[in-house]
Amino acid sequence: MKLDVLKIDGTPSGKQVELADSVFAVTPNDHAIYLDVVQYLANQRHGNAKTKDRSEIAHSTKKLGRQKGGGGARHGSLKANIFVGGGRVFGPVPRFYHNKLNKKLKKLARVSALSYKAQENAIILLEPFTMEAPKTKEFLQIVTAIKAGDRKVLFVLPQNSDNIFLSSRNLPQVNVITVDEINTYAIMNANSLVLIDGVQDTLAQRNER
Repeated sequence: MKLDVLKIDGTPSGKQVELADSVFAVTPNDHAIYLDVVQYLANQRHGNAKTKDRSEIAHSTKKLGRQKGGGGARHGSLKANIFVGGGRVFGPVPRFYHNKLNKKLKKLARVSALSYKAQENAIILLEPFTMEAPKTKEFLQIVTAIKAGDRKVLFVLPQNSDNIFLSSRNLPQVNVITVDEINTYAIMNANSLVLIDGVQDTLAQRNER
């Protein structure tokens, strides 16, 4: 699959790039994508939610009333869940949500997601550029010029650029990451994928390892 490399003003630079079939033209594996996305979202969870049960509530242990003859239900402690300030029954406790996937499976999921974007013609190659200062307006002009769309756009940079990142931070529809941070969830969550020229070669090299 060949793509034209665009300038930041949206015009062709005159360079064409052949995307590696091993990364952008594989038969997508939906189940691998599903497992990788589930793992990514699970690993974002901290699992810190915690409530106190009746054994942790600071209340008197004195019995409220006599066992029988009170005209109502028998009660032994204010720590019971039916009282205001009592312990919670079956409340959340800290837990570890992280899970592990094999590297080969994660690699298959990533190239499957990239192949889906290639099939949808949702990949744009952009020549390397820099920004002298964080300017959201200028960055938005670039997104508009290359016709990346007004929905979710994923920019993949070869290396970190503070000015580009800061320029995109106020644009909720744009996500800027480096090639080291690329993952299946970010790819599938985007409607269009903008690769800075050279990133596609890095992805192909890492896929061969």
